[in-house]
Amino acid sequence: MPAIALASDLGIEQSAELKAALAPHLASKRPVVVDGAGVQRIHSASLQLLCAFCRDRQAAGRKTRLENPSPALRDAARILALTSVLGLSDSPETPHE
Repeated sequence: MPAIALASDLGIEQSAELKAALAPHLASKRPVVVDGAGVQRIHSASLQLLCAFCRDRQAAGRKTRLENPSPALRDAARILALTSVLGLSDSPETPHE
């Protein structure tokens, strides 16, 4: 399963780089995992690209999963009401004690 590790800085200045990183995986018929663990900063333009990528793959019947969303990524998705588009729950998972 191809994995795409998101950069730590996904500010508006990096949105073109994000688009270029996602583009080769758009038409892949194999499931794609996007790893958001390293994201420390994300701008709405980059979040919009990520949502469009997930939406377009879903519309084509292709599976995409966002794994390990960092707190910054999770918070940005929650604030912009994009958790369902990205397949995230509205609250972070609580570790079992």
